[in-house]
Amino acid sequence: MNTPLYAVVDPATGDVIREYPTATDESVDAALLAATTAYQEWSRQADVRQRADLLRTVAELHNARAGELAEIIHREMGKPMDQAVGEVEFSAAIYAYYADNAEKFLADEPVELLAGEGDAFVRRQPIGVLLGIMPWNYPYYQVARFAAPNLALGNTIVLKHAPQCPESAAALQRIFTEAGFPEGCYVNTYATHEQIADAIADPRVRGVSFTGSERAGATIAEIAGRNLKKVVLELGGSDPFVVLSTHDLDATVQAAVDARFENTGQACNAAKRFIVADELYDEFLGKFTARVLAMADGLAPLSSVAAAERLADQLERAVAAGATLTGAGQRDGAYFPPAVLTELPPTSPSATEELFGPVATVYRAGSEAEAVELANATPYGLGSYVFTTDPEQALRVADRIEAGMVFVNGVGLDGVELPFGGVKRSGFGRELGRAGIEEFANKKLIRTAR
Repeated sequence: MNTPLYAVVDPATGDVIREYPTATDESVDAALLAATTAYQEWSRQADVRQRADLLRTVAELHNARAGELAEIIHREMGKPMDQAVGEVEFSAAIYAYYADNAEKFLADEPVELLAGEGDAFVRRQPIGVLLGIMPWNYPYYQVARFAAPNLALGNTIVLKHAPQCPESAAALQRIFTEAGFPEGCYVNTYATHEQIADAIADPRVRGVSFTGSERAGATIAEIAGRNLKKVVLELGGSDPFVVLSTHDLDATVQAAVDARFENTGQACNAAKRFIVADELYDEFLGKFTARVLAMADGLAPLSSVAAAERLADQLERAVAAGATLTGAGQRDGAYFPPAVLTELPPTSPSATEELFGPVATVYRAGSEAEAVELANATPYGLGSYVFTTDPEQALRVADRIEAGMVFVNGVGLDGVELPFGGVKRSGFGRELGRAGIEEFANKKLIRTAR
């Protein structure tokens, strides 16, 4: 039996819990019309303080419904409940952050004139209807970092969530409606890929934000480019975790485990490749492997059986390329045993792939230069981690790593105020922080002569 496009499927059993009807062409058009009308009417009438107040209510509703919202994504994609609650609370913090800072971020920016009389300033204004295309691995967080800054700015949102997240998509629509956003400010749609392609080309849509796979991102960017639309892309990642020196190897090993296994390893910015200085390699690998294999009991399933099958295929090809796989058992449906890959040739095709699940690849580096070379030996450039006891080395290596983010001597250091995004094939543009409200803003120059 074929699973419908939008459905909640229990990843632990494969059972279809609930199906959701796919949008009709008429309903997608109605969503675009509602968002366009809201932009023309609401966006021009509501000032930044009013928009901020609505976002603050959205934050409050997230916190009030944290348990309920967490249970939904636990059903949809198997996220452990404690992590699901944490995602809801972090999402609430994002909405609150933009509610608190929107007025400051959107204040007119004076420009000092080099010649002539008068004055000039830059005013940040919305550009119109934005289309958001979101993934399944962080159903609330991904929406928050797109929707919060843009609703604060005054853009309106049409949101297509991942097909396996229809229940959380509906829950978010209820929150925005109950928070008081007028109809059309935030519109959920269960659209097909074909309908979304048409929506990107629709002149009513002024920009597109996509988080997901590299291949899908390239397709979306191509359609948007043909239609001269601004795009923000957050795609894959194969983040390096570079260990050059440490005062506490056990703590560094635990940080490595934590960096790899959040959301059962299904995070774009999770550490995936562990690059360890030669003098630490053997001890690090032994301790790290032991802790990874010990996670087999109680590990959550991957998001779907299909995701587990893809990962298994990747590992088969890695072993065929010369890697050694040390695992903790056999795959059982969507349940995937934690494992460590070693001796994977850095030049093999498998070394350039993103492994989305509880598998870590460990490399030995003979020098700082080799560690940096291995860290950059990937088509991706999202995040990275550097562990060293030498502050000068930390900044030197951070400067040379080709990534949008570098975290030194710590994991879990993300914050609502910190810009998130990558380079290379990890995409372009930034979300969160002040940068997140700049991407889809019309930075309008107003010059007045005396």
